[in-house]
Amino acid sequence: MQTQEILRILRLPELGDLGQFFRSLSATTLVSMGALAAILAYWFTHRPKALRPPCNLLMQSEEVEDSGGARRSVIGGSPQLLTHYYDDARTMYQVFRRGLSISGNGPCLGFRKPKQPYQWLSYQEVANRAEFLGSGLLQHNCKASTDQFIGVFAQNRPEWIIAELACYTYSMVVVPLYDTLGPGAIRYIINTADISTVIMDKPQKAVLLLEHVERKDTPGLKLIILMEPFEEALKERGQKCGVVIKSMQAVEDCGQANHHAPVPPQPDDLSIVCFTSGTTGNPKGAMLTHGNVVADFSGFLKVTEKVIFPRQDDVLISFLPLAHMFERVIQSVVYCHGGRVGFFQGDIRLLSDDMKALRPTIFPVVPRLLNRMYDKIFSQADTPLKRWLLEFAARRKQAEVRSGIIRNNSIWDELFFNKIQASLGGCVRMIVTGAAPASPTVLGFLRAALGCQVYEGYGQTECTAGCTFTTPGDWTSGHVGAPLPCNHIKLVDVEELNYWTYKGEGEICVRGPNVFKGYLKDQDRTKEALDSDGWLHTGDIGKWLPEGTLKIIDRKKHIFKLAQGEYVAPEKIENIYIRSEPVAQIYVHGDSLKAFLVGIVVPDPEVMPCWALKRGIEGLYTDLCINKELKKAILEDMVRLGKESGLHSFEQVKAIYIHSDMFSVQNGLLTPTLKAKRPELREYFKKQIEELYSTSM
Repeated sequence: MQTQEILRILRLPELGDLGQFFRSLSATTLVSMGALAAILAYWFTHRPKALRPPCNLLMQSEEVEDSGGARRSVIGGSPQLLTHYYDDARTMYQVFRRGLSISGNGPCLGFRKPKQPYQWLSYQEVANRAEFLGSGLLQHNCKASTDQFIGVFAQNRPEWIIAELACYTYSMVVVPLYDTLGPGAIRYIINTADISTVIMDKPQKAVLLLEHVERKDTPGLKLIILMEPFEEALKERGQKCGVVIKSMQAVEDCGQANHHAPVPPQPDDLSIVCFTSGTTGNPKGAMLTHGNVVADFSGFLKVTEKVIFPRQDDVLISFLPLAHMFERVIQSVVYCHGGRVGFFQGDIRLLSDDMKALRPTIFPVVPRLLNRMYDKIFSQADTPLKRWLLEFAARRKQAEVRSGIIRNNSIWDELFFNKIQASLGGCVRMIVTGAAPASPTVLGFLRAALGCQVYEGYGQTECTAGCTFTTPGDWTSGHVGAPLPCNHIKLVDVEELNYWTYKGEGEICVRGPNVFKGYLKDQDRTKEALDSDGWLHTGDIGKWLPEGTLKIIDRKKHIFKLAQGEYVAPEKIENIYIRSEPVAQIYVHGDSLKAFLVGIVVPDPEVMPCWALKRGIEGLYTDLCINKELKKAILEDMVRLGKESGLHSFEQVKAIYIHSDMFSVQNGLLTPTLKAKRPELREYFKKQIEELYSTSM
């Protein structure tokens, strides 16, 4: 068909008439058409583009041949498990040296005083101080050997990293200590690991250790190195019981005057013994090699390499405990690429102020913090109209996220979300969450509101940190991603909980170069965790989803049987109830002699008063916590959520006690990774639990 015929059928002017058509238009019309064309051209060239996933999101893992159902990542293309990403970074010592080379002696470790800007130590300063400190340790009867265990007992700060690097420079092994272990556990760790030297931050901690020595509980402790100033009286007290107390600066000065050449470790050498706080018995010391840590963060790099690769200008905010592997693995990624790590002031209440001063690009978090952010955002939408507008804007952004678009420059950001982003410094491009399951509702909203890539990982200390991770481009919630390229994952039957692998459910087991070597001097518990084929049994119950991702559905260890014989997994129930708007924290308790569950609820002090007011209940937070009408309303809301989530009637709590103070690390009810310490909670609320049972029979 000729062009003229097509134009005639469509009733459009023929090509020869187009010039006459345009000449007939007014100048204003032509300008308007030109402007419209320019706008359309600009939109087509600048429209937001969806992130390109590194694999088919409908098949993110595949079964390994002849493996008994194990699955592996499809990213990377190699059947071999990933052991390292860079040939020149196979140990933690080499990781830092690589960052030193890349950075060109750029800024490395940052710290700040109240209301002051961040101050920075350069990579070369950190490397030099580590060599001086390590040389000083050698001058104080320490050996350049993987048999030499050095305790580090401090809050997150630059000296922590310098002490760690000093150990790695001379093939020593780091053993982190932390306050919430408790005196008995600290004594156990010092003796079990034969620790003769502890590097710590505050004199008060030195007093704690000296008390152990004075009671002859830790006879092997000989040297305490303090980061902060201390009085002469403390030094004299140490001398009386045979413990030398020196400042970190003095040991560094000694090492500078008596410098020893580095004695770098090998990938198979032990790098750290991470004692997990646990909930019962003595802590377990997970032995991790340099190769374990390198393999784990290399898996992360492989998954994200084409999407959000770490850069030299990246900045990480450090506030999660360095005594735990999640924070330390993420930091290692930054050091390996010459980036910066800024430490918070030590007070979590000042974290937002620190972030505004630091302007981090990488933000490792735990789900409890995300929940607090979510609750605070919605608590500020204090009228029905504001809440509707916020939810409407979030739905518009979430529609973009579902199509693969992550950005912070939409009209919805300008109107609603830029202030939220600014509260985190305004530069965050990646958030990584782990340590506990994240709420799909919270994760979905924050992916939209924060305008950055939010990844969720799953793992435990025994597999270094992570064994699964969100695949870039898969912004769905309710799962923890696919296996990392450094490990395989399989599920095994759990008969007592009725989970079967033929249904795609079972206990999660991990095998690969990121899996630990066992527990220090504890063969019995090592055999419980590691089977003869090298599979780590995590104690978590998982389910494979059709896309090849893993969903955590239960916990094998924290289960109990009610009087009628029904098994209950309290953490699963808590993860449902925590979605109740006024609930900040929840502890679900059961007893094999009782037929029902009870709960301890801590309401959110920012959200609960408004929630109560909407139900016609007024009062201050402390008054509301003892209001019987409000307690009934909260319980009804929790039960409603339980029904919607498919809980059986025996899984629903029948009575609750409202507690006004948050569970925290400081009061001993949470671990440093903010997990509930169930035995401590049971003992702490023993009286209230007994009353709930006696009044609800």
